[in-house]
Amino acid sequence: MSMNIGGSSAGPMCDINTTPLIDVLLVLLVTLIITLPIQTHAVKLDLPQNQNPPPPTVQPKIIDLDVDFDGTIVWNGTPVTLQQLDGYFATESTVVPQPEIHLSPDGMAKYDVVAKVLAAAQRNRMEKIGFVNTSVFAQ
Repeated sequence: MSMNIGGSSAGPMCDINTTPLIDVLLVLLVTLIITLPIQTHAVKLDLPQNQNPPPPTVQPKIIDLDVDFDGTIVWNGTPVTLQQLDGYFATESTVVPQPEIHLSPDGMAKYDVVAKVLAAAQRNRMEKIGFVNTSVFAQ
């Protein structure tokens, strides 16, 4: 505490009282000292080790399916009709793991032919279908 003893000034005292500030800082310091060891306490667990490694993953077969500008459908380099394509899809849908179909339509191919190919794949429950070489469509 500070006191003004004597002196000729009778005005109010403008000095800050630092005693409450020091009290608060001491309380915070004691709180920090007490809680720090609790936060760094670790619980060690002995987890079981995996005795059986996972089986190796089998890469699915890839089927390249092209649709040319004139509507020709090419299955891995062999031209096929829509009926043959339907039969190929029915056969390949039962294979485990199911093969991936990489569909590559020509930029000038009719949408109708590509839609029929996708509908045939969907009818036969083909699940892994992706478009490749889509850079020909970006303009």
